[in-house]
Amino acid sequence: MGKGIFAICAMLIMFVTSAAFATPGSQFFDPNTKKWVSYGPSYGGKSPIRRKKVSYKGPYSAGTIVVDTEERRLYHVLPGGKAMKYGIGVGKDGFQWSGTHRITRKAEWPGWTPPPQMRARERAKGRILPAHMKGGPNNPLGARALYIGSTLYRVHGTNQPWTIGSAVSSGCIRLANEDIIHLHKNVSVGSKIVVKR
Repeated sequence: MGKGIFAICAMLIMFVTSAAFATPGSQFFDPNTKKWVSYGPSYGGKSPIRRKKVSYKGPYSAGTIVVDTEERRLYHVLPGGKAMKYGIGVGKDGFQWSGTHRITRKAEWPGWTPPPQMRARERAKGRILPAHMKGGPNNPLGARALYIGSTLYRVHGTNQPWTIGSAVSSGCIRLANEDIIHLHKNVSVGSKIVVKR
């Protein structure tokens, strides 16, 4: 009898624990399409804005990453007049920027070292950021990162996919983890990146 009760208790604990960590999907309003779109669970998760291959007639050559801050989309230019288009989160007001750089480093499950300015800003709001956070599923940089020139900025993943399509960051460009993994595989160190406002 004792073993049976123990087994039932163990199963109940497993059920409650898994339910606590299971987060349902929700909806997000895409200001570009003016439609509500559904997205998956918050942990890892899919982007509320599905990536797709599109025609591209812009001035940039294949291999270039073009970030359109206003549209909140990133284009990875492909050969043959095509581009892979991703939904992104961009810098909030006062943190948006523009420029042309190169990708200087790629990382898988990158660690996060918040810059001193960010730590000071957050401290003033009563929030203490770590000096460094080891890479992993709970890290704000998500599954992959592309480092932009000598700037403090990166194109990186996020464990908050519902923020894609919004102006939410301190200047970095964020993609859902699924999308940054896809982009990371197809971008080389040295690739040009153009950030437009």
